[in-house]
This record gives sequence, structure tokens and C-alpha cells, in this order.
Amino acid sequence: MEVMKKICLLGDGAVGKTSLIRRFVYDEFSDDYLSTFGTKVTKKVVDPGGGKNVALLIWDILGQKKHERLHSTYYRGASGALVVCDVTRKDTFTTLPRWIDSFHSVVSGAPVVVLGNKVDLEDQIVVGEKAIKKFASSVGVPYYMTSAKTGLNVEEAFRTIAKLSLGYTP
Repeated sequence: MEVMKKICLLGDGAVGKTSLIRRFVYDEFSDDYLSTFGTKVTKKVVDPGGGKNVALLIWDILGQKKHERLHSTYYRGASGALVVCDVTRKDTFTTLPRWIDSFHSVVSGAPVVVLGNKVDLEDQIVVGEKAIKKFASSVGVPYYMTSAKTGLNVEEAFRTIAKLSLGYTP
């Protein structure tokens, strides 16, 4: 049995949303930065356990603030979100509450997982795991420290949001 779930990837521009999707779906990585305009939808079927395969429709949503009024349109019908910050840029961490609030204003109660991305850039990290963990705990959501480049915790993060979207505990 297969269930379809819409999952949004949210966060400021250049935090690595498209790279996380590319790593998860195609097991590829590129250092080239491509700005997403509008939204791009990618599908991948996962088995989160429990006897149901989940077809994740992964919506890569533009992160530029100037397009903020479009975001709520993209959130409709979502079953969950991965909210991403770049651990080398503190400003992308401080906007996480705004992303979550914006998402929940459209799909109240939908599960969220916070990702601190780009942990492979060890010498440039300005937002450590302690801060990400504290924030995630304060809003009652799981978190992962990820790297689209190395693949660290990428599969786990997507599997967790798949489980949560089905009402399972991770």
C-alpha cells in the first residue's frame, strides 16, 4: 500500500534545500548554487516501516524573502515540513521561527523537523548543535545536523518527516 504525502522544504535562500533534495532523491551533490524560483516538486517513495510505503512529494520552496507572500500558497495540503538553516550563517538560524510560524499558519499542527545544514564546513560553523537542539526542543520538534555534501543524516531526516506525516513517532 502506498500513501502520498506533500512535504515542504523551507528556509532562507542558499541554506541547501535543493542540495538536500538532490542528495536524498538522487544521491548526488553539486557545489553549484541554483536559486529556486517558485517551487520544484520531486517524488521519492520511502518505506518508513509500519507496512505502508510513502510517496513523498517534496516541494522545494523558494527562500527569498521578497517572495514571502507566495509561500502560503505552496504550503496548502502539506503533511509536514523540513525547516532548514545554514550553520555557517546565523541569520538563517534566527529566521527559523518565522518559517515555522508561517507554515503552521496554513497547516496548523503539521509536523516539522529542523535541519542544521552544511555541518561539513566545520571551520565555518557559527550555529552549533547545542543551539539547534535548544531551539528544536523549545518548539517541540526533532532536529538533525545534516550535510547535503556528505549525506550526513539526510536519509534519516526525510524518513523522520515521512513517519511523522503518517502519525508515527520517529
